[in-house]
Amino acid sequence: MAFRAVMSRRVTNRSSDIGARWMSTWWGNVEPAAKDPILGVTEAFLADPSPSKVNVGVGAYRDDNGKPVVLECVREAERRIAGHSNMEYLPMGGSVKMVEETLKLAYGENSEFIKDKRIAAVQSLSGTGACRLFADFQKRFRPDSQIYIPVPTWANHHNIWRDAQVPQRTFHYYHPETRGLDFASLMDDIKNAPNGSFFLLHACAHNPTGVDPTEEQWREMSYQFKAKGHFAFFDMAYQGFASGDPERDAKSIRIFLEDGHLIGIAQSYAKNMGLYGQRVGCLSVLCEDEKQAVAVKSQLQQLARPMYSNPPLHGALVVSTILGDPELKNLWLKEVKVMADRIIGMRTALRENLEKLGSPLSWEHVTNQIGMFCYSGLTPEQVDRLTSEFHIYLTRNGRISMAGVTTGNVGYLANAINEVSKSA
Repeated sequence: MAFRAVMSRRVTNRSSDIGARWMSTWWGNVEPAAKDPILGVTEAFLADPSPSKVNVGVGAYRDDNGKPVVLECVREAERRIAGHSNMEYLPMGGSVKMVEETLKLAYGENSEFIKDKRIAAVQSLSGTGACRLFADFQKRFRPDSQIYIPVPTWANHHNIWRDAQVPQRTFHYYHPETRGLDFASLMDDIKNAPNGSFFLLHACAHNPTGVDPTEEQWREMSYQFKAKGHFAFFDMAYQGFASGDPERDAKSIRIFLEDGHLIGIAQSYAKNMGLYGQRVGCLSVLCEDEKQAVAVKSQLQQLARPMYSNPPLHGALVVSTILGDPELKNLWLKEVKVMADRIIGMRTALRENLEKLGSPLSWEHVTNQIGMFCYSGLTPEQVDRLTSEFHIYLTRNGRISMAGVTTGNVGYLANAINEVSKSA
């Protein structure tokens, strides 16, 4: 018995040693992930004790005092919602009312496509979730396709289609010398792409450049898309927030609809309603008929099921309450215009300050671009100098978040940019 007990302990100990060795190697090959460049800017800014520090890397709206904003229409919607809803799951496709109102913004209040029930649409986890759902849908039902993404684009676009295992190609967009659109090269890329290619387009307020095609250029693009049979997927993160007019900001989409395209759209309420943390968005796909739309929506829901099952409730209630009430919707339209006008005003002020300093460089692009971001044209080395010498924080690609520019710091920012750009 004693021998057996000793042997049993030895076997047990040996098994424990083997198990411990295996457990110690489960995650031994995991390396730290690369830091997000935008979040890294914020971390560095917060750690800087300088009283003159400025953060123009932030990707969220700030008022003229540099403070976060909650819209009054949102506060009123929350007051109306409070205590009047249960906490049950939404359907996999999300809030029907929120989706209906969201489609009106993108496709038009009296859209024939809405009336004919030709749009497959589901609530998504903001614009990021809408893009990811579509990327997975593309992979599942067009497995041999690839996605053409503009250079540059919002960095997370690459992550989204990569993790959905959709091969990526790029197309020309930004022209560094003019700090504007490289339209000739863009059109060449559209023409040279294989027929029936997928293209990711920013509907308005291109991130990170702030450079948008003109209405005529959108029409030329639409015509060429039609000739090549390409599919346009619009990421519309800034409707209303770009120009202050949601109808104007949806013009690119309306042009493609007028020309008979079947398109996809990712919509978000992070920027234009300030609902960043609520993660409210919508993915829609325009189909040939109602029957096809029913099929596509069912598949989008199936894709969502293992990801997150059901979208969150509160933000969807806020959006549907605002857009479903004429008084609150009008208040939202006024408030989003105030936000857009502040950004436009700061662009004008930054350019005027730079020109008053006698900068030999052209700063027309500051006011020609639109939306939250300005692609300044500053080099990574000049950005490093802004940070080290002036405590001004932004991403190294020279992207300035105009939301971080205020009447209180615009002069200081312009002076610093003028200093570091003298050697350009």
